[in-house]
Amino acid sequence: MLVEYIQAALRHAKYELLADDGSFYGEIPVCNGVYANAATLEECRDELAEVLEEWILFRVYKNLPVPAIDGIELTIKEVA
Repeated sequence: MLVEYIQAALRHAKYELLADDGSFYGEIPVCNGVYANAATLEECRDELAEVLEEWILFRVYKNLPVPAIDGIELTIKEVA
């Protein structure tokens, strides 16, 4: 489920080439605060995926909501 969620989120990523230094900026608008900047588009995608994973883990750890993406929901269930 986690891999599918990450893949779905990355499909919503927006990228742009920054004119001032020629680097790439990427963000996932539905995941507030998930963004990356790197010299190449491939590096930017890789960094964005890493940031997204850390963002998800942090939100789960803090018991914060994670938005549903393309019908995929990550829910936290308490285990006794």
